[in-house]
Formats: sequence, structure tokens, C-alpha cells
Amino acid sequence: MSTGLSKPAPRSGDPSHDFLRSERGALDAIFHPQSVAVVGATDREGSVGRTVLANLRAEFKGRIFAVNPKRTEVLGAPSFPAISAIPEKLDLAVIVTPAATVPGVVRECVQAGVGGAVIISAGFRERGAEGKLLERAIQDELRGSSMRVIGPNCLGVMNPLAGLNATFAAKMARKGNIAFLSQSGALCTAILDWSMAEMVGFSAFVSTGSMLDVNWGDLIYYFGDDPNTQAILLYMESVGDARTFLSAAREIALTKPIIVIKAGRTQAASKAAVSHTGALTGSDDVLDAAFKRCGVLRVQSIADLFHMAEVLSKQPRPRGPRLTIVTNAGGPGVLATDALIGNQGELATLSGETLARLDAVLPAHWSHGNPVDVLGDADPARYSAALTAAIADPATDGLLAVMAPQGMSDPAHTAAALAPFAHGTGKPVLASWMGGEDVAGGVAVMNQAGIPTFSYPDTAARIFASMWRYSDNLRALYETPTISSEIGSAARGKVEGIIARARSEKRALLDEAESKQVLAAYWVPVVATEVARTLPDALAAAERCGFPVVLKLFSHTITHKSDIGGVRLDLKDERDVRDAYAAIEKAVDSKLGAGKFEGVTVQPMVRTRGHELILGSSQDPQFGPVLMFGSGGVLVEVYQDRALALPPLNTTLARRLMEQTKIYTALRGARGRAAVDMAALELLLVRFSQLVAEQHWIKEIDINPLLASGDTLMALDARVVLHSAETKLEDVPRLAIRPYPAQYAAEFAMRDGQKVTIRPIRPEDEPAMVRFHQTLSERSVYLRYFHVTSLSNRTEHDRLTRICFIDYDREIALLALRTGAATHEQEVVAVGRLSKLHGSNEAEFAILVSDLYQRRGLGTELLRRLIEIGRAERLDRITAAILPENREMQIVAGRLGYELKLSGSGDIVHAAIDLR
Repeated sequence: MSTGLSKPAPRSGDPSHDFLRSERGALDAIFHPQSVAVVGATDREGSVGRTVLANLRAEFKGRIFAVNPKRTEVLGAPSFPAISAIPEKLDLAVIVTPAATVPGVVRECVQAGVGGAVIISAGFRERGAEGKLLERAIQDELRGSSMRVIGPNCLGVMNPLAGLNATFAAKMARKGNIAFLSQSGALCTAILDWSMAEMVGFSAFVSTGSMLDVNWGDLIYYFGDDPNTQAILLYMESVGDARTFLSAAREIALTKPIIVIKAGRTQAASKAAVSHTGALTGSDDVLDAAFKRCGVLRVQSIADLFHMAEVLSKQPRPRGPRLTIVTNAGGPGVLATDALIGNQGELATLSGETLARLDAVLPAHWSHGNPVDVLGDADPARYSAALTAAIADPATDGLLAVMAPQGMSDPAHTAAALAPFAHGTGKPVLASWMGGEDVAGGVAVMNQAGIPTFSYPDTAARIFASMWRYSDNLRALYETPTISSEIGSAARGKVEGIIARARSEKRALLDEAESKQVLAAYWVPVVATEVARTLPDALAAAERCGFPVVLKLFSHTITHKSDIGGVRLDLKDERDVRDAYAAIEKAVDSKLGAGKFEGVTVQPMVRTRGHELILGSSQDPQFGPVLMFGSGGVLVEVYQDRALALPPLNTTLARRLMEQTKIYTALRGARGRAAVDMAALELLLVRFSQLVAEQHWIKEIDINPLLASGDTLMALDARVVLHSAETKLEDVPRLAIRPYPAQYAAEFAMRDGQKVTIRPIRPEDEPAMVRFHQTLSERSVYLRYFHVTSLSNRTEHDRLTRICFIDYDREIALLALRTGAATHEQEVVAVGRLSKLHGSNEAEFAILVSDLYQRRGLGTELLRRLIEIGRAERLDRITAAILPENREMQIVAGRLGYELKLSGSGDIVHAAIDLR
């Protein structure tokens, strides 16, 4: 039993992403048009309208039209008074008219069925409130249509491979395999000019402008599917739709490098970016955390943007941070080492065996360590012998060969000796041939061999460190955190009740006792705490706790108690408690006024020697809840030792978060202190992230300090801030990364009694999906994909990676699995997929059942569950395209309430069910 989502588009050879084809077709109209109209075309010298039209006519082989009510011809192109007057359906409209006219032009384009538009015109959100209203008007015109728009306020787009130059730039980019996407049109023209001298080519050159419609996610998905694009480079000023960006980046980064330079790292630059794009730039540290989580590499310079594109296209990614440097001069080796260590790389520690091999081939005065200084008189044979020994060392993750031209040097022949190391070792090899004309021959040899070369060794070392960071980022992609079921509904209900009570009282701050109750419900250990509103209550509580005790200010309004003298430690007896109570009350009265004192909290004095940590969460306007971990205590702002991550976490992600801090080394045991139970701490972070992910009304949480010692983890103080009582749930920022939807997993008994587990797909399911496709007949494949595609195509690694690694907000794929009797491995016997359609609240379904397990009720059960998921996800409608000969699927869909309708051409049966 099989059903497809839609007919394959002519340019897409990947049946794994049928649901993207309608979206891809819309962007194809922009990047691969057959017909283009320039709205606002003119022959006036120096005008944008003339430049765009002239650029199109220079190389574009499709049909070109001008829209100008005062001309019948512009620069040799036929001109019409309006889009509607053009006697054929257009793929692309390039709009260069004044901003106030653009909504009307967009309306005409939608009515005429234009596929896509590029709005070059400026004067929108970057101009303030009036411009934002114009953007809303454009969005209103687009609503309900399939037309996609790039811009406004952009340079335009180029596809050099198709001869398309729909920009007002002075020249066309060279042909190549890099997609360059930029929010700055001026930067586009500067890089375009630079690329000509550097011989850098592009598969696409896109000025995104304000991203009113087409956003980073759309473009990343599009060029991720583009066979002519090997790397995607972004100049970013604002993220825009953060969730869409993360979704696309996490999926595409597995198969193509995404390299970003993000403006606005400093406060002044961020302010400038806001004024430039009119968009919120967000916290830079949060953005770094998001990039790490979704496999994106961030670089700090435009040069590194292109350096990384080159090295990742030529060399394998390193498996670790350890670099071995082979050089013929000491100074360059020291410079490279400084750059490597300063960028979180490491020098490889060469083994005794490797050192012995080097001793055998190098002069007695070589450096006897890493960097490996082969001395200034090294000939090609000596270099080659040293490189052979160094790269074979298991501790070497990458190799950097450095040459400083000296009287005895032979740059060209040494480069030829290095060339065989370019491939076959599984480790990246970089080179720095320092100098100019004297080393040019050697540089040419290495470039031809596929070894990236750099003028300076510190640049090469920095690039290696970036390669390692990229590899390290990709490791996080395979982590699929789930929301644990160990936190029961009763615990969740208790927390929800505490929060609801506070909101009903118009309180945005939970008191300390409430905050600790919230943490305890999620199994975060807390110190026992009692609220005492009077002195007698405080004395009684101290007796119950046992001396010594701690008194803290109890307040619904004051967050930092120590700032006003509201914390008293190590109170040894009743007298100390009386004095502390009076002192806290006096401090509140003097600083806040009489009547503001609400009492104190009493808790035992914890004397365990340990580390004070901070664990917290806050809201980022673009990425939603963000987790923080680091060194805590009263000097937390001074130490500034913390790392950020996006929830939810699993134990692996929790460990990676901790590894980014300096306190992590101490936690593992240092200076005579026992190591903290790291497994328990990881689990605590996971539970805390679950609290943040589930309790949407929480705006901020601080656990400070979180005491960590060899056998103790305990929250000594906690603060929980809620969203205001006036905030609506739809206005609360969502999680940037959706957890694994474990709620859609359940058992099912087939008609013959065999049981299978039906659950959402996970990245690690790729091997099982390969075996599943081996069980399919040509008929099943044809009914699913509408054409017979080969097994090798269906099981190609990049394709299956994209199938198994999905954004659960965008689509849900259900697998039916059973345990093989002979292999005891999990076998996929059926797949059902529900994929949301762009720009609507609808989805398409597809089902594919192994031939061995058809007619056992699996197809019916999968479709029934997909309908349930559609309702749970609040979809309006689910559709599918079914071949007329696929009677089995039509019968199943009809039984479950789908309306079936044969298309006018008779080649497709359209199935649809309304869920509203």
C-alpha cells in the first residue's frame, strides 16, 4: 500500500521531500524563470529600472518584458502598461517602482498568477511606521496566494549558471558552487567585486533585503536541495523567523556547510543593524548557542567566510581539535600555535613511536616536538618523511605544513611532495607557503591537488580550529531530546496550580518557597525551606530545622535579597535568629518603607564544601527560552563564567553545555576536591530543561547557588519570574527547537496478531530505513513516488539523512517497527508521513507499507493516526494525491472520511479531509 504526496517536479530528483516541491517550484520561479518582467523599467541613464533591465538582457535567454505605461519598448524589450497586459503568464516580476505603489503592483502580480517577485524598491520598515504599514499591505496581498517575494529593499538576485542577473549591480557573478545570501546589498556589491579578482564563483548571489516573505529558512532549504550548490554562505544582520531558520539549518547542515557572519556582535553594531534592517537582532550569545545547536559555523570575518567554504569543499572535517604543524622555521610555527590555542584548538601530543620515526628522518637539531621544525635546509624528501610520520600519529586530527622561503628552500617541489597527502588519510591537510612570487609555483601545485593554501600560518591554524568547531557543532544535530515521562501529571499539576494562583493574584514573582516547590516537582533537589511571617514563627521553624540556620527575606516583589541585607547566614541559636529577624525587618523598612516587610524564610545552614553553580533560564525575543549554566554565588556577574543552550536537553547536550564553562574542569575534581557526580548533574540539567520546556508561563528562573559537591546537589536559593497576568499564551515565545514528540508513540496489533511499535522517526533510524527500502516492490515504489526510482537512489545517504532528520514542527513521520526474529534488530515495516504546506494550515500525507506486511491493517492504522496527529496539531485540512490505479489507498482513505475526487485530466485522485 502506497500513496504519494504530489507529482514530482521536473527539477527534483529526490522523492524524500515531495512536500517541498510546491515551495521549491515557487522559488524556482525566482531563480530559474523562463520569463521576467521589470516593473518600473526605464531607459533613463543611471536609474535602477534601466540597470536591472540591461543586466537581464545581457545574458538571460528567457523572455524579458518591461512594464512602463509610457513606453511600448524599453532597451529593446516590449513594454506594457501593466502586468495584466502582458500576453503570457510570468514566472518572475522584478519591482523597482516607488514604495507607495508596490502593494498595488503585488496585487496585480497575484491576480495575474505570477510565480515570484523580487522587490528592489526601498522605503519600507527601515523608514519607520509608515514603511511597516506598506509591508503589511504587501503581506495582505500575498495572503492566500502561492507567489513568493524576495525583498523589499534589496539589490536583487543572480543565478550565474542560468544567466540570470536581476540586480542593479555593475556585473554578473562568476559561475561556481557557492550560494551567497546577504541582508546587505552594499556588501553584496563589494564581495562581487572582490570575487572577480579572487576567481570565486557562485551558484547564486542573493540580496535578501527585509525578508518580508522569503526568509533564511526558505533559502537554506532551497539551496540545500540545489545540486549546483556545495556551500551556503550568509551575511546576517537579523535572524527573522528563528524557528524556521533553525529548522532549515539543522536539516541542511548535515549535508552542506552553512557558514555565517553575523553583524551586531557589539551593542553599537547591533544598534546599527537594527536601524539598517528595521529588525530585532537579539542577543549575540544566544545566537551563538543557536548556531552550535543547529550545526551552523559562525566566523568573524568575510575572508574566513570564503576560506571555510573552500576548505570544507576540499578537505575532510577533523575528528578532533588536535593539529600537528610541520614547518621549516620556528617563528611561523609559534605564530600558528598561538592562533590555534587562541581559537580553542590544541597541539597534538606526538607519541613516542612518532618521535622515534621523526628522529630517524630529521637532523639531530630538529624541535623534538610539535610544531615539528624540520629546519631551514629541509628538502622535499625530508618534508615528505616528516609529514608521513606526523599524519600517521593517532593523536593527529589534522596537519598544517608551513614553508618560509629560504635560500635552500624548494617551494614548488616541496609542494609536489605534499600533494599526495591531499586525500586518502581521512584527515584535513592545510598549507601556508609564505611569501609572494617565490612560492607562487608551489601554491599553484597545492591548489590543483586540493590542498587549501594560506599566505600566513596563523590564518591557516585559525581555519583549522574553525573546521573543528564546525565538526563539533554537527555532533549536536544527532541529539533528539524527548520530554521524559518520569515527571508525572500530578507534579505538573502542582506546578501549574502554583503558577495559576500567582497569576490570579497579579503577581509576576513567585516567592522563594513557591519557587523551590516548582523545582522539587521536577526532581531538582532543594534545601528544606519554611516561611515565617512573624518572629515566633521564625523561632519555631528554626527549632524544627535544627541549628545553625539561615534567614532570608520573604518577599513577592524583591528578587535580589542580598542587595538590601536580606540574607543572614550561620545563625547558631535563638538569639541569633532574633537579631537576624530584626535586622532584616529594619533593612526593609529603611530601604522600602514601613509596611513592606512580609516575613522571612528559614532553612538549615548547609555546610557541605562544594562548588556554587548557577542554573537559570530566560526568554530571548527571537529564540524563546534559553538555558544558562556556570559559576554561581554572589559574584556571578563578576566571574562571567557561563554558557547558554536551547532547551530541551538530553544528557549528552547537558554535558556539552557544561564543557563550555571554566568551572567544568573543577567539577571533575581539582585541588584535592572530589569530583561531582557528573551523571547526576547532567540529569538535573535535563529535568530543569524539561521544566522550562513545559511550563510556558515561566519567564525567568534562577537557581543561585546550586551547591555541587562529591555526593550532593542542592538548590539553596531560587527565583521564578512569570509572564505578566495580561500576557496571552500566543504571545509567549515558543521553544526554538521542538522536543521529540513521544506522545505519538504507541503499540499496534496487526490483523494476524503480530505487534508493532508505531513511533515518530529519529535520526538513528537511517540503517533501518535502508533495509526497509530493500523490501519494496517496483509497484509499491511507483504508487508512492509516481515513478520507479532505483534502490540506490532511494537509499543514498544524503537523502535518507534528510528523511530521518526532520523538524517535528514541519512534518511528522511515523514508523511501524517490529523486532526481527533472526536478527533481533528493529525492522521498519511501514512509514506514514504528514507534511505541512507552506503558507497554509494544511498538510499532505503519504504512506508506504512493505510488501511483506500489506493487507494487515497497517496502512489504515497509520492514516488513522496521522488524522489524529493533524487534529492534535490543529490543522485545518489534510490532503493527498493518489494514482487512479491505487485502489487500496483510495478505499482506506474513503473509509476514514476522506473525500475523493478525480482530477480533470484523469491522472490523479485528490483526497482531502476537513478537520475543522
